[in-house]
Amino acid sequence: MRIAKDTVVTLSYRVTDADGTIVDEGAEPIIYLHGGHGGLFPRLEEALEGKEAGHELCVKLQPEDAFGEYDAELVSVEDASLFPDNVVVGMQFERVMDGKQDEAMLFSVTDVADGKVVVDGNHPLAGMALIFDCTVSEIRAASAEELEHGHPHYPGHHHH
Repeated sequence: MRIAKDTVVTLSYRVTDADGTIVDEGAEPIIYLHGGHGGLFPRLEEALEGKEAGHELCVKLQPEDAFGEYDAELVSVEDASLFPDNVVVGMQFERVMDGKQDEAMLFSVTDVADGKVVVDGNHPLAGMALIFDCTVSEIRAASAEELEHGHPHYPGHHHH
């Protein structure tokens, strides 16, 4: 079977940055519904189209094909009084952006000092070119339920 629209694909993978530093070791495989369902970067889906189980490929994604360019406007310095007393670097929280009441974004605390907290709404890998080394492990036809839900179902995965 070849990868095509509405197939469920299992990939083993490793992600590195442009310098070869491992960004994601890929401890768990990626299992996604192929064909524009939002489970994988579109550029990576394009590269996988038509491949068979066992196929190995290396795809370089520019920032715009992965997590986007780094946006300095998503970084802000806030007064620490707006946060819990135990705020530490690495904490994450959702914040509704001005004028976008139905869209909460995930922000990470990147610094805490002198009564101020620095928060960043960029994905940690924003602005980075990423290299995906992956192997197609398995391909199968999606079930009617998976197509209806727009994502694969597999052991340990939440069912509706």
